[in-house]
Amino acid sequence: MVVNILGICSNDVGLKRCLRRALYSFHPSILLNDIMFSIADNLENVRQRIKKATITCGRPLASVQLLPVTKTRDAKTLNEAMLLGLNCFGENYLSEALEKQATLASLCSKALFAETVWHFIGPIQSNKTKAIAAHFDWVQSVDRPKIARRLSEQRPKDLAPLNVCIQVNINDEESKSGIGLDELESFAASIQELPGLCLRGLMAIPKAKQLPQAQAETHFKMQQAFQRLQSHYETVDTLSMGMSGDLDEAIAGGATMVRIGTALFGDREPK
Repeated sequence: MVVNILGICSNDVGLKRCLRRALYSFHPSILLNDIMFSIADNLENVRQRIKKATITCGRPLASVQLLPVTKTRDAKTLNEAMLLGLNCFGENYLSEALEKQATLASLCSKALFAETVWHFIGPIQSNKTKAIAAHFDWVQSVDRPKIARRLSEQRPKDLAPLNVCIQVNINDEESKSGIGLDELESFAASIQELPGLCLRGLMAIPKAKQLPQAQAETHFKMQQAFQRLQSHYETVDTLSMGMSGDLDEAIAGGATMVRIGTALFGDREPK
């Protein structure tokens, strides 16, 4: 019965999501076998949004990468996503990420696990840098010289340099990490000197619920900063900006990577 209902509304992602929530509240176990179907459906929806946004602003589809954000999602959910062809994940919490990595190493094939690319996108404490440097391929939240130095020094010598993005606090919000644009030039130069790191670009979390004009101005500032960085460093190719609620606007503003969680995996269950 559940499969039939979800099949009937397969072309309406919003209606299907509402049905899932209603059914889950009635009996939590009723949708356990629908996880993969749900992710596949949402993935198609997100890809269509990215395609429409790139066409609208005259950019090639390949110019935007999707980074699934999987904080608070369990290893089973990640495994289902991997089977659908997703091979990179963004994690915010170190201990949670390490636990999932260990589970996935035994849950999925060696080949599938080996090709998975891990991005750390959360705030970084000094005592976490060693584990981050050893277990991630990218770090998008580098915002202090001390953190950059530790990541470089602690990157295992048998691994390629750690790909990093500088986090910019583009709207100067006290609640968010990141450097100011006035610090970008000197910080980028210092990262370039670190042998264990490879500077790839910028990451930003623009202020939520901005008016359209203010939002566009924020994206434009980030795009300008990104382009200036590109003109100085040949490895720079990534502007990580935009999430589930604003990916369309971020792509119009020049984002080359969008970090998507809720639109792919649904609302997170309250702790």
